[in-house]
Amino acid sequence: MSRDATSARVAAIDCGTNSIRLLVAEADGRGSRELERDLRITRLGQGVDATGEFHPDALVRTFAACDEYAAALARHGVGRVRFVATSAARDAGNREAFDAGVRERLGVTPEVIPGDEEAQLSFAGALGAAPDAEAPTLVMDIGGGSTELVLGQAGRPVKGVSLDMGSVRLRERILASDPPSLDEVAEAGEFIDDLLDASGVDFDSARSWLGVGGTATSLSAIVQGLPAYDRARVHGSVVPREALGELSGRLLALPVAQVLEIPTMVPGRADVICAGALICHRIATRMGVDLTVSESDILDGIVAGLLG
Repeated sequence: MSRDATSARVAAIDCGTNSIRLLVAEADGRGSRELERDLRITRLGQGVDATGEFHPDALVRTFAACDEYAAALARHGVGRVRFVATSAARDAGNREAFDAGVRERLGVTPEVIPGDEEAQLSFAGALGAAPDAEAPTLVMDIGGGSTELVLGQAGRPVKGVSLDMGSVRLRERILASDPPSLDEVAEAGEFIDDLLDASGVDFDSARSWLGVGGTATSLSAIVQGLPAYDRARVHGSVVPREALGELSGRLLALPVAQVLEIPTMVPGRADVICAGALICHRIATRMGVDLTVSESDILDGIVAGLLG
């Protein structure tokens, strides 16, 4: 929910299965101007797929990030805040503790949004930064607990789905070994393919393919061989479909300790990036165009909504 407006500055907080992210922005003549963007790996979805509840340690990590974000909101004089929670929060039975902890720290109650709204917000954020993308456009957001796919044209979503496959969910449920065994990889690939085949998304019709979120941006940084993460070089980068297949195979064959040696790898993503890469690769096999990576995502879609 949103707090009463006290200034033209707004904030969007996206709390997913693996990370929590903040975007603070203010209105300007062209729409909005970014003031601060931040990401913390908190793994809120730790064990949720197996137990159906938030782990106490996951709540502690997430609330610590909320404390930091509360300080940022105060520092920028933010008037309106929208806090959305996605896949893990949709699945957890002890959501009251999560809601209460966020409300105590930020003064807002988390909105646990359905998958279709998550997909539409990601689409709005991605297309806002790529208005010239050839239509129909497929926007892909591979999260920790779910993957959102939205096919749209003329800047409007036409078909959007949220699939219960994400990097954390897939790692915990199937790709449990370090590194995953060949049997696990085969089982995970079949699981992904079954969901994609039943999704109803017309992949063949897409004339452009935009990837948003931490999986897509991380894969781009690795393919480019960046010595350090560079948002400017990731945004708008094109990752060939063949490179996604090669990278997926490479990451699935590496133990986590070696994945951590990749210069741009965030520690909290090292153990699950192989699962995200596999999902991206299986989608790539259905596409007729290469992947364009965007740093504009669900946060930008939320901010656009807050600023009207």
